[in-house]
Amino acid sequence: MAAEEAPAAALNYIPEVVLKKRKNNEQWAIRRKLQAEERAKRLKSESLFIKKPEQFIREYRDKELDLIQMKSRGKRRRRAPAAAESNLLFVIRIGGKNDMHPKTRKMLYSLRLRKVFSGVFVKASEGMMEILQKVEPYVTYGYPNFKSVKDLIYKKGVVKIDKERVPLTDNNIVEQMNVVEVYPYTRKSILDFLR
Repeated sequence: MAAEEAPAAALNYIPEVVLKKRKNNEQWAIRRKLQAEERAKRLKSESLFIKKPEQFIREYRDKELDLIQMKSRGKRRRRAPAAAESNLLFVIRIGGKNDMHPKTRKMLYSLRLRKVFSGVFVKASEGMMEILQKVEPYVTYGYPNFKSVKDLIYKKGVVKIDKERVPLTDNNIVEQMNVVEVYPYTRKSILDFLR
């Protein structure tokens, strides 16, 4: 009887939030496991995928159409530019597709626009305007204002020192560059140079 009257061991208290979290984590783990299995099945079936001749024909026609359109854009007359705002253009790649003609891709690569939403500064010249007109569906361009140039240089500006990309965090980095004649000494003077 004495053993029966001893107080029962207290149960550990686990908050309801912790229990719900455990339940959700278990459900999430099961869901992820099923998704991984489905992905593995899909990859196995896709590895046996054979391209149909129609797909080859469609890709070839798309590439040829892209070449024809690029040539016609090059022949198109451009409006005479009203007094150019500056000699600097900012070009951003806005589109890209895998089946573009190799000449079009080569022009984009020569502009250093390999990825979508990458941007470069270029000098505004007749030759550059012709190239931009040929790749017009894939890029957008314009004359940047001083504020946007300044923000881009301060946030994303990098220089190559000894074949390494170094962010422009302070003026000492610009002073370390080997080509003193081409580049000014400070970030501020770089911005003045671009003005």
